[in-house]
Amino acid sequence: MSTSKAKTPQTMKSATAAKKLGILLSAAPTEFQEGPVSRDELNALQANPPAWLTDLRREGPHPRQVIATKLRVSASGLARGGITGPLTTAEIEDLKAENPEWLEREQATRAKVREEELRLKQQRAKA
Repeated sequence: MSTSKAKTPQTMKSATAAKKLGILLSAAPTEFQEGPVSRDELNALQANPPAWLTDLRREGPHPRQVIATKLRVSASGLARGGITGPLTTAEIEDLKAENPEWLEREQATRAKVREEELRLKQQRAKA
């Protein structure tokens, strides 16, 4: 006789789900922050985001990795530029408009890194 167990849904911590959604956990609603999130719930949030998720993605505050992507720099470049906390979309746009010297330098560094990564990838493809 085989014993079949009921399949339990795969769950993750809300912090992990927030990271996968590209949002700052502390800015999410309390009910999202407090409990585990199932894989099905995460897929539903990604496929059909509720208003709170759409607003967070559009207006922020954003986590470091999202800020880095929007500014076209690395997360380390943010730290070197003195950006240590979350920023809203408006604050990110203000930074882009100001275009401080550190931002230009970090964008140039990131561009060089990407060029080198592409060169190495092409080199490996030829080998």
